[in-house]
Amino acid sequence: MATILIIGTGRAASHLGHAMRRSGHRIEGVVGRSAVHSRALGNDLQAPAFLLNDGLPTADILLIAVSDDAIADVAMNIPIGNAVVIHASGASDLDKLLPHPDRAVLWPVMSLSPGAPMDFAHVPLVIDANTDRAHNTVRSLAGTLSDHVTRLTHAQRELVHATAAVSLNFPVHLLMRAQALLKTNDIDPTILGPSFRAMAEKATSVGASEALTGPARRGDLGTVRHHLDRLGQDPELRAAYALLSSMILRAYGHPDHGYKDV
Repeated sequence: MATILIIGTGRAASHLGHAMRRSGHRIEGVVGRSAVHSRALGNDLQAPAFLLNDGLPTADILLIAVSDDAIADVAMNIPIGNAVVIHASGASDLDKLLPHPDRAVLWPVMSLSPGAPMDFAHVPLVIDANTDRAHNTVRSLAGTLSDHVTRLTHAQRELVHATAAVSLNFPVHLLMRAQALLKTNDIDPTILGPSFRAMAEKATSVGASEALTGPARRGDLGTVRHHLDRLGQDPELRAAYALLSSMILRAYGHPDHGYKDV
């Protein structure tokens, strides 16, 4: 098992830190910009807390779990040693970890929300590395956390990251907008919750194409028109409905009638 120094105090640092500790790795410390946040996560992981400008302990792995924009600055300010330096970003390339010689990526393809530490056993983990040593280290680490480990290039990771935003973030935002419209009209917004959960489960079990339902899927143009009328209170949501309906109609061989231009 590896010794690991975690740099970062946010959600990724917390979830990964707990998973690594449960898998038997030794957390040598938690490093952050805030003493309060470093101590809080350090206490959770039963590890000492440090600030970025402190003398840091040595470790086999330095895990940089900070915002994408901060990775390069943090990496530049960490002394070069023998550790394999890993970041946890799907959108960032390995060069953000320069000047460290052994660089790697460990990216969980999962939204990391506040709450109880996540079990990564079935979470897809994407890895990449610039040297054989870094690759062997990150693959070994990932294999102790998950049974689904895939190596992808930076371009491939960027594509997965973009498609994750489309398929995961956008539906949640659309749900938020739909619930807000219901609330404005004195309708309990939680009425959509059970269907949202059921659709997500069905899409992952039988596939998105088979799970999709609704008027555009059926080619029910009259209902599509009525929906567009009802959504007039929220022009942005109405425009999103029109564009997505156009995409679905065409995907299933129905006439489009220009809804994407509404």
